[in-house]
Amino acid sequence: MAKHEFQTEVGQLLKLMTHSLYSNKEIFIRELVSNASDAIDKLEYLKLTDEKLKGFETTPQINIKIDEADKSITIADNGIGMNEEELISSIGTIAKSGTKSFVEAMSGDAKKDSNLIGQFGVGFYSVFMVADKVDVISKKAGEDQAYKWSSDGTGSFDLDPVTKDESGTVIYIKMKDDEVSEFVSKYRIETIVKKYSNHIPFPIFLNYSEEVTEELSEEDKKAGKEAKKSMENKREQANEATALWRQPKAKLKADDYNEFYKTISHDSSDPMAHVHTKVEGVSEYTTLFYIPKKAPMDMYRVDFQPGVKLYVKRVFITDDEKELLPTYLRFIKGIIDSEDLPLNVSRELLQENKVMANIKQSSIKKILSEIKKLSKNEEKYVDFIAEYNRPLKEGVYQDNMNKDAILELVRYKSTNDKDKMTSLADYKQRAVSSQKAIFYIVGEDERVLRNSPLLESYKKNNIEVLILDDKEIDEVITPSIGAYQDWQLKDVTSCEAPKTEQSEEEAKKVEEEFKSIVEKITGVLGEAVKEVKTTSRLSDSPSCVVKDPNDPMAQMAAMMKSMGQEVPESAPILEINPDHEIVKSLNGCTDDKMIENVSWLLLDQANMAEGIEIKDPVAFVSRLNEVMSKAI
Repeated sequence: MAKHEFQTEVGQLLKLMTHSLYSNKEIFIRELVSNASDAIDKLEYLKLTDEKLKGFETTPQINIKIDEADKSITIADNGIGMNEEELISSIGTIAKSGTKSFVEAMSGDAKKDSNLIGQFGVGFYSVFMVADKVDVISKKAGEDQAYKWSSDGTGSFDLDPVTKDESGTVIYIKMKDDEVSEFVSKYRIETIVKKYSNHIPFPIFLNYSEEVTEELSEEDKKAGKEAKKSMENKREQANEATALWRQPKAKLKADDYNEFYKTISHDSSDPMAHVHTKVEGVSEYTTLFYIPKKAPMDMYRVDFQPGVKLYVKRVFITDDEKELLPTYLRFIKGIIDSEDLPLNVSRELLQENKVMANIKQSSIKKILSEIKKLSKNEEKYVDFIAEYNRPLKEGVYQDNMNKDAILELVRYKSTNDKDKMTSLADYKQRAVSSQKAIFYIVGEDERVLRNSPLLESYKKNNIEVLILDDKEIDEVITPSIGAYQDWQLKDVTSCEAPKTEQSEEEAKKVEEEFKSIVEKITGVLGEAVKEVKTTSRLSDSPSCVVKDPNDPMAQMAAMMKSMGQEVPESAPILEINPDHEIVKSLNGCTDDKMIENVSWLLLDQANMAEGIEIKDPVAFVSRLNEVMSKAI
């Protein structure tokens, strides 16, 4: 007997399963039946496309045996099966890094954690919520040797060669004593199958024993004979075994859609919305897409698991193709079933196929249209935006064909209302009559951005500014928008401030009056700044830093960021407020040391106000102490 130790993460997972109490233990049936269905799907596809398996004869089915005497449940499929290596990688270790994320995501709240089980591809382990011991006997299609995997859900598992006639997998579950009365029951298993797996497209048979009373003849009854009782083996189909997405919409109810969603997504909640489409004509296909209430936990991982399954004429092709929908819609779950694609379509062919390209483009429009419908319900859309605003922003950058439609759906924080996000359309509608641009500020901290000195003149002129506090994505994507309905999007850190009532003549006078101190500050700061100048954009603060929109390095930085490259630093422009007491006093100062200290303090505090880390905090504190001691 070959004994193997579980991988550390699997051990943590099993500890959760065996020592926690769940209100939803029945999901172990859903998960095992779903795995069985996937295994049959894969074999059916290979029977059509793999030369080695062509002519391989099977009648797809799943069998569940309920044995009250043995206190066990057995779930068997005649799908693709697993060999020794696959048994170890599938249920002895965590092969997918997304599964490792499950362990990291576990909160300790049993109910919340159990809802994550299927989403991370660890559904098999849910069986240990109810099992004392589990045996998995599997034989891979096209191979001769079968193997038996056994574990009691503690630190190790056994794996040995065995004999098995047919390909496929049999899972024998020896139930815990306190779970027998609930689950080792024909009625209970039938109810669970109908609830979660009614539309699995293969028949699910229940095999059980039933006590049968032999009918007595009238003579035997008169003679007072007792009726004989015996146990008979029964077999009946528990599910409809029809592809739900191929059924007419008029026949389906909300509950049908919701339960099918839970089957394909392994989510325990109902979806936020769904869109079901059947297209006939030049190209024939059916799609069924769902928007989950909560974003997938692996949504921002490079190795995210796609949520859409591709079928051709109801034959499963793949659930691992990231190009079926654009990556900004990676949160979508669902089905694409084409009548026109070849059954042996390869991944490379999929990406070049015109039929697939048409299905993809049409699907994008349908999904965006459904999201637009959602946006009409303010309460629901707040929940949607909380989960999916960021991927929509990615779509603005990625999908030029649908850019305008996506822009209508994205929402932004703004200076207009701290508690409510806004659309660009609403921003434009609220704008003051003289305004012809949409202004925004980008950074990492919403509080810092809202209090930025750069917004002072906008507040004074009653001009709304969008607050973009997801710097990593906003700094790259927002400049790429260019314009919305002919209104340019302008970064307040690199554009001219709103016009003031100051005339050109008055501005020149101020510039001349402060020319000397501007030159001195420029000399002190040297290469730390690109330029120093007076400004009319400030009302309360003595200084601020801005970017030069004409600086080719700044434009190059945006391109480099979009490609994920490291960006060289670019010196800012320091603007000083000629109406502020500090700047006025500095203008008349003759103490060179004081001018030096205050010049650096004006730059450092302007950087700090924008959330920019100062390069030499020790020098900053020293200068501040020196200035304060003289002032006192």
